[in-house]
Order: sequence, then structure tokens, then C-alpha cells
Amino acid sequence: MRAIKPGQILLFLLLLALILALGIGATALLLGRAPLGDFRGVVLLLAGIVLVYLAAFIVYRLFLRLLPLQEGSIPEHSRAELSANVNILFYLLLFNTLVRSHVLPVPIMRLVYLALGARLGGNTYSAGALLDPPLTEIGSNSIVGHDAVIFAHVIEGSKLELKRVRIGDGVTIGAMAIVMAGVTIGDGAIVSAGAVVGKDTHIGAGEIWGGVPARLLRAAPAGA
Repeated sequence: MRAIKPGQILLFLLLLALILALGIGATALLLGRAPLGDFRGVVLLLAGIVLVYLAAFIVYRLFLRLLPLQEGSIPEHSRAELSANVNILFYLLLFNTLVRSHVLPVPIMRLVYLALGARLGGNTYSAGALLDPPLTEIGSNSIVGHDAVIFAHVIEGSKLELKRVRIGDGVTIGAMAIVMAGVTIGDGAIVSAGAVVGKDTHIGAGEIWGGVPARLLRAAPAGA
């Protein structure tokens, strides 16, 4: 794994300080003088957490607007590496708790993923983890099953690569399945529970894939 550079860590810490200042400041401004009774401390803490995360979404999206993630191989000591590694720090230290905790209801997680930059069609939900929302596209009426994982990064030794994942309409990703970087899945396809879909795999519309590594189990019906 490639080391995250001190300058990249410093940039993240500056952004984190901004996030905390915005979240805590908003809490004090909105609720600092509110008559909250005996539960004042609890209410302020919960409100502070919510507002810090809202600030984190805003700062994160602004960061990606200024330094967008670059698809493909990421050269070392490049602007693309700066963006990719700060993005990793955001997830390791802030967003991973939301994505992997199973505390938030699935409909709320849809809103979280949209706030983080995922492209999700109507009536599409994930009970699993989308580890790279800005590089994840899922069409309408699709479902990602419980504890399934979709990621769009490749880390192999010192190699760092980002590849967008594209999933069509009406797709079912089974529970505990893994979908790796660069995968494309056509409309109406099914990935069976526990399957591991290797990077850059193309799954055609209406196909059923399963196994480790995933392979074609049933082709699309004729004329589909």
C-alpha cells in the first residue's frame, strides 16, 4: 500500500478543523440559547454530531469539485494522488462509520450516498456498503443486499487505481457479494449472494452470475 504523504494528511486535518468549526458553530448558533430542559446536554451532543456530518458532506463535495477524483492509474506525487488520498482519509476517519455501522435505516443511507456523490436512480437502495460513492453509478429499481460491498479503487502494493462501477436498472446484488473496480452490470442482471465479481468484469443484461470468482450461471433469456 502506498503511504499517504504528510502534506496530504495536513490538508485533511485543515479540512477536518473547518468541518468541526462549522458543525460546532452551527450547533451553538441554532441551539445555544434554546430552552432544552433536563436533556440539554444530550440534545446538544446529538445535534452537534448531525451538524458536523452535514458540514462534512458540504466540505467533502466542495473539495471534490476543486480536486475531482481522476479515473485510471494514479501517479505518485501527483495532484490526482493528493485528491485520492485525501478522499481515503475522509472515508477512514469520517464516513466509514456511517457506511459500515448498520445504525442508519436503508432509506437514510440512500440520502447519505447521494450526499457523498453517488448516482442512484429512483427506487434504488443499498443495505451494503458503497465505498466509493463519487465513482458509483446505479440505475433505477436496483438493490444492493445486506453486507454487500461495491468499491471503485484498486490497491495492489504501491499501485493505486480508480475505476468507475456502472450498474444498470433493475439489478439485484445479493447479500455479502463483492463488486470490484471497473465492473459494469447490465439491466436486470443478478449477482448471487456471496459472489465475488472481479475487477473490470462485464455482466450482460439479464444474466445471472455467482461464485468465487463470479462466473456466468445463466445467460439472458433469448430475445431479452
